[in-house]
Amino acid sequence: MVVPIARPKLEGNVAVGGDRQIGFAEFGDPQGRAVFWLHGTPGARRQIPVEARLCAEQQGIRLIGIDRPGIGSSTPHQYGTVADFAHDLHTIADVLGIDQMAVVGLSGGGPYTLGCAAVLPDRVLAIGVLGGVAPTIGPDAIGGGVMALASFVAPALPIVGLPLRLAAVSLIRLIRPVAPVALELYARMSPEGDRRMLARPEFKAMFLDDLLNGGRKQLAAPFADVVVFARDWGFRLDEVKVPVRWWHGDLDHIVPYTHGQHVVSRLPDAELYTLPGESHLGGLGRAEDILGTMMELWDDATATP
Repeated sequence: MVVPIARPKLEGNVAVGGDRQIGFAEFGDPQGRAVFWLHGTPGARRQIPVEARLCAEQQGIRLIGIDRPGIGSSTPHQYGTVADFAHDLHTIADVLGIDQMAVVGLSGGGPYTLGCAAVLPDRVLAIGVLGGVAPTIGPDAIGGGVMALASFVAPALPIVGLPLRLAAVSLIRLIRPVAPVALELYARMSPEGDRRMLARPEFKAMFLDDLLNGGRKQLAAPFADVVVFARDWGFRLDEVKVPVRWWHGDLDHIVPYTHGQHVVSRLPDAELYTLPGESHLGGLGRAEDILGTMMELWDDATATP
């Protein structure tokens, strides 16, 4: 049985320059302090836990999910560097009337989250990363994990990417009638920590809603992520002066726990919160703690000396 979940309070698109647009979805308090929640790879704007949506409503937080280019209603686009995404977020925040913000990113959303902090330090007050991808080249690089394979295939994606994207969309359409069963099969093959998460009806409903809504027309974003992650990110980790709090499962099978330790060790103001026994999705089960921590850092950043 699929549990129904509340739809976003507001969904729309923002023009970010030229003929491009970015899709967004809002939850929580429209007058509250803004937290942008960046989805994983794959994912889309509704990949936000039900607990985070409820917490935003109760704590007066304006919670905003963003489609990266090539998913949902966002125009396909290949960023030159991870840091380039920050300029789009700058435009989105301006259009939505947001001056200051916190940014949270899951997995593949992690690099973009750090990039926003590096490029927009006057507007980003706090950063949260959940099992984020680490750099694979340059002075901040670390090897291993899924990105080792992704970096190997990344050079070929600009050539073979279109057939793969079309095949991925066709696959989404094909499995749509049996999506709950397909997700159940995936859960059974996952490590115990992720299996526990995906066994929760509200998480299963959130993932299905996000996947089927975001990927029904296009699925270019995951391939674009792989390409840009395998390049120089356009900033160094020691340039991220904004406070960063990092949640990582110590049994993560996709982004190794050692990658989280590595990145946190190179950030000027960062703390690593270890999630014992959890795998890649473990951070999604800490949504209330994450949003609470973001608000505490926000208070510290804006406190009168």
